[in-house]
Amino acid sequence: MWKQAYQFCGQVFFLWCIYWLGNQAAAVLHLPIPGNVLGMVLLFLLLAAGVVKVEQLELAGGFLLRHITFFFIPIAVGLMNWAGLFYQHAVALTVTIVVSAVAAFWVAGFVFQQLQGRNRT
Repeated sequence: MWKQAYQFCGQVFFLWCIYWLGNQAAAVLHLPIPGNVLGMVLLFLLLAAGVVKVEQLELAGGFLLRHITFFFIPIAVGLMNWAGLFYQHAVALTVTIVVSAVAAFWVAGFVFQQLQGRNRT
């Protein structure tokens, strides 16, 4: 049991370090990309290169994914303070959400079709 607890803490610490490195890179390089996004890209690159194996982060990653909804509670509560702003700009927000969702579906479908076409040959 203690071994698993130590593994979990080590994995969470590693994920936090990746997050911290992403934030530091965004601040130092003055990039218009949030640090947490850079951290995810860094983690992806480490996983894709085989430097880090999925099994090495499975315990903490699985736990965090199972409980991901709890991370959105503070955001949802905070958004309640902005209800008036949402009502004031409801049309613009709705159009933006619909257009961006359609664009995301279109891009995902286009990329899938392009990749599917490459695999046939």
